[in-house]
Amino acid sequence: MAAVRTSSEIGFNRVAIVAVLLVTIIFLAPIYWIASTAFKPRNLATTIPPTVVFQPEISPFVKLFAKRSQMRNPASPEEYAAAPWWERVVFDGGEKIVRDGKGQVQWSGYPSRFLNSLIVAITSTVLAVGMGTFTAYGFSRFKVKGEADLLFFILSTRMLPPVVVAIPMFLMYRAVGLNDSHVGLIILYTAFNLSFSVWLMKGFMDEIPKEYEEAALVDGYTRMEAFFKIVLPEAATGIAATAVFCFITAWNEYAFALIMTSRRAQTAPPFIPSQVGSGLPDWSVIAAGTFLFLLPVAIFTFLLRNHLLRGMSFGAIRK
Repeated sequence: MAAVRTSSEIGFNRVAIVAVLLVTIIFLAPIYWIASTAFKPRNLATTIPPTVVFQPEISPFVKLFAKRSQMRNPASPEEYAAAPWWERVVFDGGEKIVRDGKGQVQWSGYPSRFLNSLIVAITSTVLAVGMGTFTAYGFSRFKVKGEADLLFFILSTRMLPPVVVAIPMFLMYRAVGLNDSHVGLIILYTAFNLSFSVWLMKGFMDEIPKEYEEAALVDGYTRMEAFFKIVLPEAATGIAATAVFCFITAWNEYAFALIMTSRRAQTAPPFIPSQVGSGLPDWSVIAAGTFLFLLPVAIFTFLLRNHLLRGMSFGAIRK
């Protein structure tokens, strides 16, 4: 027999729904603002009051990927007609695409910076999650002398904000030749995320019943085989959650990327603000770069959405 809800319960549920909708709108508003600004022409990006209804265009993305300069005089009809469609939208904004002596388009540094972000974030995430999983398994399954002190030492590496150690790290990296290199950033982000990975994965490892491994060992599995065939599948949700947080941290990191790199290994976060354009800041181009920069994190989180909640196996065996 279905329980009858009282009027107070119904009222509370309605208030809760309204509160959830308001919070959702508040959190989604900045994302909508960035996405809409990325498709606005430059003259509508900073209007007061804000322009909500407009004709979308892709000129901010064209200007993001190509170098351009301010035009003193409008393009001639012949030049305008001979230009490809994507260059015409730049002409319409009073700018032109920069070309070399051979007439080849000079592309901006955004694609290479975006690729650098992918290389550094993915590699550091794999290393941090991999080493963190092995370390957490050791702390969870074996008696380690001074375990509490070691775990506190690992956690202490996250007690200082990154900007505090940025200058000493820059001096050390310059001394060993790791500044402005992919390897240098990967090592730095891996070390920064490792403590978080160890602590988060240890919590998941502690919840996996030891009886699973003991049964596998009785059946003739080695410790390593039991780890890869029994523990890792059970810890998939924890690995996914840890990977998401580590990837987001490495992907969004700004201070180290700004100080440790200049050109060759520079990532997207310090490069996007430099695309201010000529004269007044071109916020539509900056919004276009930010919008594209948000996509990998959104896609990665969406693909792992089913693994971010705890699996049914956690806590399945009660002692």
